[in-house]
This record gives sequence, C-alpha cells and structure tokens, in this order.
Amino acid sequence: MLKSRLLFILLLIVSVGLRAQVEVPSVYSKMFSENETLFLTVQNRNVPEAIYLPNYTVEQMTGNPVGTETGIQFDFQDSLLYGTMYYGFIHYNDSKHPLPVYFRATSPIFKGRAFIDILNNLSGRYDMIGWQKTGQGNLGYRVAREDGRMIYDGKVGFKGTGPFEIAPTIIEGPFVNILNPEGATITFQTNQEVTAAISVDGKDFSEDAPGSRHQIHISGLQPDQLYDYTVSYGGIDQNYQFRTAPEPGTRKPFTFAYASDSRSGQGGGERNIYGANAYIMKKIMAASLMKEARFFQFTGDLINGYLTTPEEMHLQYANWKRSVEAYGHYIPIYVGMGNHESLSREFFDTVYNFGFSVDRFPFETESSEAIFMQNFHMPTNGPESEDGAYYDPNPDTQDFPSYKESVYYYTYDNVAMVVLNADYWYAPSLRGYSGTSGNLHGYIMDQQLEWLKETLMKLEKDNTIDHVFVTLHTPMFPNGGHVADDMWYNGKNDFRPFVSGRPVRYGIIERRDHLLDLMINKNNKVVAVFTGDEHNYNRIKLNNQVNMYPEMYFMEKVVPSRSLWQINNGAAGAPYYAQEETPWSEHVQGFTTQNALVLIHVDGKKVLLEVINPDTLETIDEAFLKE
Repeated sequence: MLKSRLLFILLLIVSVGLRAQVEVPSVYSKMFSENETLFLTVQNRNVPEAIYLPNYTVEQMTGNPVGTETGIQFDFQDSLLYGTMYYGFIHYNDSKHPLPVYFRATSPIFKGRAFIDILNNLSGRYDMIGWQKTGQGNLGYRVAREDGRMIYDGKVGFKGTGPFEIAPTIIEGPFVNILNPEGATITFQTNQEVTAAISVDGKDFSEDAPGSRHQIHISGLQPDQLYDYTVSYGGIDQNYQFRTAPEPGTRKPFTFAYASDSRSGQGGGERNIYGANAYIMKKIMAASLMKEARFFQFTGDLINGYLTTPEEMHLQYANWKRSVEAYGHYIPIYVGMGNHESLSREFFDTVYNFGFSVDRFPFETESSEAIFMQNFHMPTNGPESEDGAYYDPNPDTQDFPSYKESVYYYTYDNVAMVVLNADYWYAPSLRGYSGTSGNLHGYIMDQQLEWLKETLMKLEKDNTIDHVFVTLHTPMFPNGGHVADDMWYNGKNDFRPFVSGRPVRYGIIERRDHLLDLMINKNNKVVAVFTGDEHNYNRIKLNNQVNMYPEMYFMEKVVPSRSLWQINNGAAGAPYYAQEETPWSEHVQGFTTQNALVLIHVDGKKVLLEVINPDTLETIDEAFLKE
C-alpha cells in the first residue's frame, strides 16, 4: 500500500493548532490571516490555504539506524512504506570517487522497517572493506518503494564485529566550496554531533564545538597547487584532494563546465531518484573531471520542486547532492536557482479548480530562497533583497526574500562568473492570476538589475579579468519549450511582476532589453550568457543582424554594438523539448535534444566551446566564442 501524496485538509476546515499565526508579507495582495488560517480573496470568496504534509523527509529516510547483534535495523517511521532496500559497502580507500558497490541480496522494507545482516551476509569473501579486521565500515543504502520508485540514497557507518553500533558518518559531502588562491571552504554533514577537523599540507583546521553541519575554512596555501586534505570526525578519516585557484590574471589555460536542468527524467532507475536525475548527473560530473574542469556551474532546476513543504524540498536537494557528491570532493560546484526550486504556499479554489501559488513565507526561514540557502554554500557578495526599490511598500523594514547565496559572482584566474536569479520571489500562478502579487518567471527585478550593473562595471575595470560570463536560468531568447514564457512570452511585453497589488513599471521584453544593453553595449568583457530551462542544447550569436522583436513592437529597441553568445544547456536529464519557431530561429546553431555537457576552454584571450554527450562521450558541438 502506497502512502498518499498528501494529507489535504478540506478547504472549509480551519486548521487550529496545526500551525502558528503567520503574518502575510505586505508585498502580497488579497491575502490575510484569521484564526491561524491563511485566506486568499478571489471573486469576493475567501479561499483558505491548502495544507499538505510531506510524503517523506530526510529525517525519515536516514532510517533511524540502530546496531544489533548481527547488523543494522532501520525504521523509516512510516507503517505504510513497503519496498526494497539495496545496500553495499563503500570502500573509501579503493577509489578516488567512492560510491556504494551494491550487494547481490536486498532487504525487504516491511511496514517501514528493514534490516541489513552484516555478520551473516557481508563477511568472508564479501568483506571487501576489511571490517572484520578493523571493526568499522561504511554502507550505502537505497530506499525504493514497492512500485520501484527510488526515494533516497543514504549512508551509514558502523563499528564492531558483532554486536554492532552506529558510528559517526559523513552523510553529505565533503564538498569543496568558495575556492580561492589561498584555500577553500569545505562543507559536510554528519549523522551525529562531532567536532571535526581538516588537515592540509601539515596545517590543521578544526572546529571549536561539536555539531552536525560543518563549514571549515582552509587558508594559507599556495595558488594553483594540488593539495591532499584529510577530513577527521569521530576518530575516522577520509582523504581527498583539491587544487587552489590561480592568482588572478595568471592566464594559464584551464577548463570549466556548465549545465542545468537535472530534475527527474523518464526511463526508470536512477533517472528519477525522487526529484533528481542522478544517472545523468553522475555522467556529467564524471565527464567534467575527465576533461579536467576546474569548477562546475549549474544554474537551476536541480530538482523537481514545485513543492509546498520545506521537508520534502530538503529531501530532493539531498538526492541531488548525493548524485554529485563523489565529484564535489575535488572541485567546487556552483549552483543557481530555477523555477523548479519553487517552494510555495498554495490556495486551491474548488470553484475554478485552480491553484494560486506564491513564494512561501515567512521569507527568512521558509521561502524558496531560504531553503536553497540552507542546502548550499555559495558566495555572499550579491544584493540584499528587493527592499529599497521604488515599489518597496515599507522602506524601513525587509519585505522581500533575501538574495543571499542565490545571486553572486566569483572569479577564477582571468574569468568572472556572475550568477543571477531569474526566479526570485516567484509566484507560479502569477501569469494566470495577478491578484496575489509576486514575481514572474524569467523577470530580473530592479535591485538585482542595479547590482548586476555595478558588478559588471567593477569587472570591466579589473585588469586581471578578460572574460565575463553571466548565467541565469531562463533564456533571454528561448528556442524550444519555453517560447511561451522565459523572457519572451510569445512576444508580449504586458507580463510583469506585481507588488502589493500594483504592476511594476517595465514589461518582460523591456527588462530583457535592459539586461541585453548592460551586457552588450555597456560592457566589453561579457562573452556569453549561460541559460537553461529549455531541455536542449543550442547557441545563438546575438548581434545587430538578429531580429529580436515581435512584428508589432512600439517600445524602444536595443541595437547591439557588438556580439554576445547565448549558450543554452538545459540538457542535464530533464525531459526534452524540441525546437520552436521564433523571429531569431535562423540564427540558432547546434540545436540538439541529446544530453549535453558544455565545456569552456580558456587560454589567455581565447575562449573555445566544446559540447559533449556525457552518456556517449561523442562531440556535439565546437566553436570559438572568442579568438
């Protein structure tokens, strides 16, 4: 028997005691709170918020493991969960990228409980990690429902040779983050609170107090050097490597990688591990390291998302991070937000059979942006929020979500990458109903635009930077799958955000042009804009030869003074989109629905594009972006 998708409290029932009173942000409209229930006024009817409970949580899927005389007992705390647990040892000293090697037998999940018999099943000729001698080991396990759908990839460490006990375990990471010429920040999560430490080149970096979420800053190293590092936690060590960034402006040849859109795909198996296409992401990351990429940029739609509970969002993010984890031990993986990172409050109208969705609040703890920030460790040099814009309803208070860690920039040698959030404060139903207020899919709001302007000006003056890349999830010029929205909306400029019930000044095409003008006419270093959202690969060279407008367009038009590439790669595993007709279709090159990995080879003033299929390793496309 499968667990229901949701526990839907009937729309006319007041959910007293289920939650505390929530204050409605002043940036929304037609929304109020009464007796601890949120309402949206639609056509003079007060529609209550639809309350959903998560199917599964990370806390459930860690299985509350307990050691027994012969193995490990798991309790997923769900008596309706039936299925199969796959398991196998992880040999940390046998591979640069340690992954579970699954055992030939499985364990049934019965009423939410499962058991791994280590002593009788995984000893003797199956003891590939030597736990019988050392008295310790690590197991990877995978939870699959009775219909075969995979829910979670987990890890658990153990001590003993029978009886067994649960040992401190790194259940997420370690990840290399915030790389710089002198070091990096290493992040990871453990199943128990421990005081962790990292040793690099004879230097020890340790925490002051025990915890389960760890951020350890490494410093004092030499630029562009390969270093071994050892993560120590609870008497256990793991060994990996990372290379520091070169000094800015060194201009030695290097490669970086780009992709987006890895939410679950079709085909079964690892193509859908509850929200993530782990199969293609593993292929993409393996190919990136094979090509010696120094860092990876991934911009949006990591997961299925479009959820209403933070707990389930955390689980989908956990599955995505597990898919790239074995490679993130070595190089930084920078991520940005897309529309599928949406976490909403929803009001379902039974009269119109329509759901009205807005970015979840309180913004500080439950917005899409807040949950994204809780799951990743990105630079914090971006704008604060949309507070301070002319449409800010309360200049003295914060009324919008934070931009922290979803809008930022970073540099590597002579390259700068500027990461934007084209789905900030996203209200998924805004296009069909503007009454709630919220931001439009693909729209860059004023404060973020101003930050981009200031950042590009700073990079333009930086003599160590030769090439600037801007990345955002939605194409400025869509070609297949999102012609009806992104920054085009079928050529209709009317679409725009609403704040406190009022439309903002500029429409979507005008705002696209503001971006285009900044990157082409106000800056000479922006080489390309990396996009996704459309599940295909293509490139287009934007210049004054490209028709960028609908037939009847009377607003001011941008005339490009030079060329700029748009490189779209939304082909990291999400279901494909074919090409559609647009005013610029004749200029589109290399269009394919194959899974794709974009590799950018930088050699001084030259920039070469290489695109490969990570599944077959065949070459899809090649071109000089800058010679």
